[in-house]
Amino acid sequence: MAELLMMGPLLPALVARMKARYRVHHWWEVADKAAFLADRGAAIRGIVTSGRFGATREVIESLPALEAIVSFGVGYDPIDMEAARAHGVVVTNTPGVLDECVADTALALMLAVSRRVCELDRFVRAGRWRGESPALGRKLGGRRCGILGLGNIGWQIARRAEAFGMDIAYHNRRPRQDLPLHYRYCEDVTALARASDVLVLSLPGGAGTRRLVDARVIEALGPDGILINVSRGSVVDEDALVCALREGRLAGAGLDVFENEPEVPAALQGMDQVVLLPHVGSSTVETRQAMADLFMANLDGWFETRRPLTPVA
Repeated sequence: MAELLMMGPLLPALVARMKARYRVHHWWEVADKAAFLADRGAAIRGIVTSGRFGATREVIESLPALEAIVSFGVGYDPIDMEAARAHGVVVTNTPGVLDECVADTALALMLAVSRRVCELDRFVRAGRWRGESPALGRKLGGRRCGILGLGNIGWQIARRAEAFGMDIAYHNRRPRQDLPLHYRYCEDVTALARASDVLVLSLPGGAGTRRLVDARVIEALGPDGILINVSRGSVVDEDALVCALREGRLAGAGLDVFENEPEVPAALQGMDQVVLLPHVGSSTVETRQAMADLFMANLDGWFETRRPLTPVA
């Protein structure tokens, strides 16, 4: 029975499936980590983790028998990929199966911010409807949706936004050749923001995209613009975002992710024009089941046949 090191809590049903086939150690519950590594480190053959917990170089290098890191989720930026490659460790994730639900979340945030859904819900609950007129929202149809990161998730977002009558622009490292001709490619992030009424972020996290959406990009989006983030909190300069929202240089934001989760800036929590979600882009019963199935297929695939379904390195 292969021994695994689980970096943080995963779905209970998924953990039960793992424990029926593997010996699983809970890293976050280990009080004396040095003693644990001295005792069991040489026996650990796999790390199981998620896009939240990752795997550091220190942990990877402390496990001499490590063969694979199996991650629950599509993002793997918290995993030290350089260390994994250097030590010949296979890394897998769970792409594809969550694309539609993350795109649904992006559209839900776009609608919630544009139509002021959460603000108006509070308006009704506070009993203000009898004496005040509700605030007006903005329609999505006819507005411009800019997508930063038009990969699989970005494509699903584009399809949904187009169904609402929005014009689509995007920026990737290079133009895609398989898109409808009316999709507009922008050469850089600032140009995309300038061409957008709603800017949706669906790109990977990591050092290469850290605070890519900075004060300059937010300024280009403008006082009528809306920022939607379903990617990684690290992609946005949160201080610049708070400042622009507070000063009216940005109309609103819908955020599913934050730079220091689960901590959320108090300033954002106090703003009516901001909708906040607790990183639930893929959190549906159906998608979590599909992710768990793919996770197990990768785990069993490696330890049974050395053929995981979705390796990333």
